[in-house]
Amino acid sequence: MDAPFYPFPQDALAFEGRKMSGFFEGCRGQKLRYALFFPVREKPLGTVVIIQGRNECIEKYAETIRELVGHGFVVASFDLRGQALSGRLGRNERAGHVHRFTDYLDDVERFLTFIVTPSAPGPYSILAHSLGGLIALALAPRLSGRVHRIVLSAPLVGLMGLPVPENVAFGMAALASWTGLGKWPMGKERAPASFANNVLTTSAARFERFATLRRTTPELGIGAPTARWLHEVRKTMKRATSPEHLTQITVPTLILAPVQDRIVPYKAMEDLARQFRAGHLVSIPGARHELLQEDDRYRAQALAAIFAFIAPDEETVSG
Repeated sequence: MDAPFYPFPQDALAFEGRKMSGFFEGCRGQKLRYALFFPVREKPLGTVVIIQGRNECIEKYAETIRELVGHGFVVASFDLRGQALSGRLGRNERAGHVHRFTDYLDDVERFLTFIVTPSAPGPYSILAHSLGGLIALALAPRLSGRVHRIVLSAPLVGLMGLPVPENVAFGMAALASWTGLGKWPMGKERAPASFANNVLTTSAARFERFATLRRTTPELGIGAPTARWLHEVRKTMKRATSPEHLTQITVPTLILAPVQDRIVPYKAMEDLARQFRAGHLVSIPGARHELLQEDDRYRAQALAAIFAFIAPDEETVSG
């Protein structure tokens, strides 16, 4: 069945092509909302799979979806488990929780296998932001031969801006997970930041557009992450950025690194690229964490790099 959508002002998810949406069964039987968007052209250039960040939803990528579709790509995405309109986890549905980080990886593989591959043409590229970037990086060794290119936008390979020192936060999260308190939220749900106080984007228009969506449809949002979520993320960051893991990745990977990121340290992204044989770093000075929601002067640089990187050779276009 079709899945529900909440349009931005001016119906930003409207476009000329065809849309396919519904729910699929993720790892552990989790119900996950997905959508595919098809261009008008008879032979698409391929398919771009968007892996969302924490506390995001399909609607947040409406502008990027339209641009990718306008360039001739099919776009596929799904709401991560525990957020937006996918199934929530635990009694506190507002808490950002995950049982194991590998659940995210299994969800992506199921999406590729059961939804994307049967419905959309290759070559397949992944565009992953923040938490999605960590998911894609952790999964990448299993994607050789299946995926043409991977783009990591501000991948979550480090974390700053926590209310307590990083070692304290991770230590508390680990202790809570080990003692059966993994579903304990690491903080209270806060009121959304104003544009003046936000650390995500310098674009007032894009910030307000998403803020309006959140105000009118609060069911799309989640609150503070749980101890288990933070512990699982910390373990995965260490494992996925290790030389042993990175040497197993053969899919060409583009790392888009906003220099003024206050969520993921820019140095952590630099360090990743330095050890990553298949990775190539593109720095965007002045940009903040959410590159695809940034001001045009930064966002245009990111999009130009993405389109140049994922453009398929003529002989690889199927369909």
